[in-house]
Amino acid sequence: MRRKIVAGNWKMNGSTDLVENLVGYVRSEVSSLDNGVEAVIIPPALYVRDVKSLAGDRISVGVQNVACWESGAYTGEVSAVMAKDCGCHYALVGHSERRQLFAETDATVADKVAQLMSQGLNAIVCVGETLAEREAGQAEEIVSAQVRKGLAGVSGDGWQNIVVAYEPVWAIGTGKTATSDDAQAMHRSIRKVLEDMGAPAEEISLLYGGSVKADNAAALFAEPDIDGGLIGGASLVAKDFVSICQAMPAGSES
Repeated sequence: MRRKIVAGNWKMNGSTDLVENLVGYVRSEVSSLDNGVEAVIIPPALYVRDVKSLAGDRISVGVQNVACWESGAYTGEVSAVMAKDCGCHYALVGHSERRQLFAETDATVADKVAQLMSQGLNAIVCVGETLAEREAGQAEEIVSAQVRKGLAGVSGDGWQNIVVAYEPVWAIGTGKTATSDDAQAMHRSIRKVLEDMGAPAEEISLLYGGSVKADNAAALFAEPDIDGGLIGGASLVAKDFVSICQAMPAGSES
């Protein structure tokens, strides 16, 4: 049975006031939902403990990045061991901003996934193509390669801790969104790649990210291979984030 997940990536945004005003409201609203959705908040690392203290049982907490190493002289890095120690259950890996701005490669992604697997944490592995790659007809080729290389070291029970988030780079923060049909086609392709890798593909949650909002979430979540969303800007507005969680159709567990 696939988990239905709506994860909010705050990116480099947040404050003590935002934590106090948003988390309590989200907790109270999602606690009454009966559609099986798991809400996840992924704040900057400085606010993880604050979010965790207010999250309750219905909100999971994650970090936006982890190091390739378990510990050591890596100033500024946060390890998977630390994330687990602070009560996190999830971590983003390979977000397009990490790939573009910090030169992270598929090999780096694989190293970080390995660190998370060693701690039993859930890795939300981000993949996606640029507009130029899509227009060149290379979208599936690019995304498939990212999936294969980034998850090359996963096997056996490790797959139960893998979530894949498809985020077309051209749709992140731009207001543009892939159509439901386009998103579904890529999610179906990703699931086929996972199957070819020997993964329990029908059990792995696939999320869509890229300008997901309250007014388009329901159409995206209705697609058979889309199991939730990785939400950016809308996750910073409590009512919008809750509305997206509410958009998950009841009884949609696969």
